[in-house]
Amino acid sequence: MTAATASVPTDPRITLFGAEWCSDCRRSKKVLDGLDIDYDYVDLEAVADGADRAHAISGRTRIPVIVFPDASHLVEPSDADLRAKLAQFSVEA
Repeated sequence: MTAATASVPTDPRITLFGAEWCSDCRRSKKVLDGLDIDYDYVDLEAVADGADRAHAISGRTRIPVIVFPDASHLVEPSDADLRAKLAQFSVEA
């Protein structure tokens, strides 16, 4: 897992870059969905430049890459790490 500042403009929404075949992606989506968090999902198999965008943000080829409103990101976070990050944004975690 990596937390760092992404080199993208600040967006008020959370964006999850992932793929349906990825168990870590499904797990992170389940956390977000379970907390009823509105987020953008970029399916790397359906969006032509999705993988390139995720790699540009994280510098890694691992997924999910989750970008937060402060432009920070997590790569392959545990549920606990994802919930802790969400708590920084006053999201019920």
